[in-house]
Amino acid sequence: MLRQLAVAFTVTMAIGLSGTVASAAPSVVASPNGYAPGTIVVKTNERKLYLILGEGQALRYPVGVGKAGKQWAGATRIDGKYRQPAWSPPADVKRDNPSIPDVIPGGSPSNPMGVAAMTLAGGEYAIHGTNRPNSVGGYVSYGCVRMYNQDISDLFERVEVGTPVVVTSR
Repeated sequence: MLRQLAVAFTVTMAIGLSGTVASAAPSVVASPNGYAPGTIVVKTNERKLYLILGEGQALRYPVGVGKAGKQWAGATRIDGKYRQPAWSPPADVKRDNPSIPDVIPGGSPSNPMGVAAMTLAGGEYAIHGTNRPNSVGGYVSYGCVRMYNQDISDLFERVEVGTPVVVTSR
C-alpha cells in the first residue's frame, strides 16, 4: 500500500511539474549582442527564442526546433498572425506521413499549430504553439519553431506583422 501511494505521489508530482514548466513565464535575460530591439532571435543550438527588448535585455522562451536535416538558418520577417489556425501539412510532411489529413482544423487536439501561429516570409515555416508540450526543448520539427501555447500567446501579443526574425545556430 505504501509503495502504491509513493508511485501515485511520484506520478502526480511529475504531472504537476510538467504543468508548471509549460506555464512558466518567459525569463528576462541579457540580450544576445548585435540585434535591434523588437527582433526575434531563435538560437537552434540552445533551443531558445529571444525577443530583444533593448538596453541589454531580452525575453527568453524555450522552443522546439528543426530535427536533423530539417534545420535552417537565416533572416526573415513575420508575415502573418493567426489564432486557432487550421493546418495543411507541407509536401515533405505529407510524404513522410501519407495518412495525415490534408487539413486539420484549428482548435483540433491533433493540430500541431496549437493556439496561435505567426508565419514567416519566404517559406513554409512558422513560430507556433503546440498541443504536444513535451516536444518543446527538443529537435522535433520540420523547421518550424514550437512554443508552449501560453508562450506563443504572450509573444503573439508583443510583436506585429513585419517583425524581423533571425534563426541561427550560434
